[in-house]
Amino acid sequence: MLWALALPGALVVGFSMGLFGSGGSILTVPILVYLLGWEEKIAIASSLAIVGLVALITSLRNLREGTIDWAAVLWFGLPGVLGTYVGAYVSQFFPGWVQMAVFAVVMAIASVFMIRPLPEGRAAAPQHGKGWVMIEGLLVGALTGFVGVGGGFVIVPALMILGGLSMMSAAASSLVIIAVKSAAGFIGYQQILVATGQSLDWAVIACFVGFGALGSWYGSVYAEGADQVRLQQWFGGGLILMATWILWRTLLTS
Repeated sequence: MLWALALPGALVVGFSMGLFGSGGSILTVPILVYLLGWEEKIAIASSLAIVGLVALITSLRNLREGTIDWAAVLWFGLPGVLGTYVGAYVSQFFPGWVQMAVFAVVMAIASVFMIRPLPEGRAAAPQHGKGWVMIEGLLVGALTGFVGVGGGFVIVPALMILGGLSMMSAAASSLVIIAVKSAAGFIGYQQILVATGQSLDWAVIACFVGFGALGSWYGSVYAEGADQVRLQQWFGGGLILMATWILWRTLLTS
């Protein structure tokens, strides 16, 4: 019964990433924890693998279409890799329920970015220098490593405001950054799991990647003619409800 809900959930995860360039980890971690009953650190590590691979597969399509801004990927992504590894290392000193509580707060913040998306006109020119882009990348990377969130909901508006990218280019560039940061976070978590004698279920991860990649392809195609602002607002409303439930359940059972 749980699998019947989890695999369609993987389709939604991929669809969100293909459509918005974000939203993958926000959905993947709750699916793994609450539908499949996985321990928090295993779910976060698995989420990094799933979302990173789906983002990489989706980026291949964006690469062919030429919508990726490689300068933005460089300036945001490299500090993000460092931050992600640090965040993953720090996570070993905190219990899983703390990570899920932080995750719920991050999800609530993500809903704000979704409900109040940045107008396309704001992306006319960069408003800050590369230093701000690097600092933002470092902070978002640390968040990725600690709670397994790719951070696309922050990366996309940051690239638009700080880097002057269009929404389409920011979303495409965001997926490359997410793929690279997820790989760094996954490596960090592997060391933690080995030290604690835990392992990942690669069969489940492969299923999620396959369904997620399929959903991502549909999301990318649908994005070409969709009202993304309206869709993001609906998605953000759902995130608020989910964040409230996760925080309540986490604090109740901690």
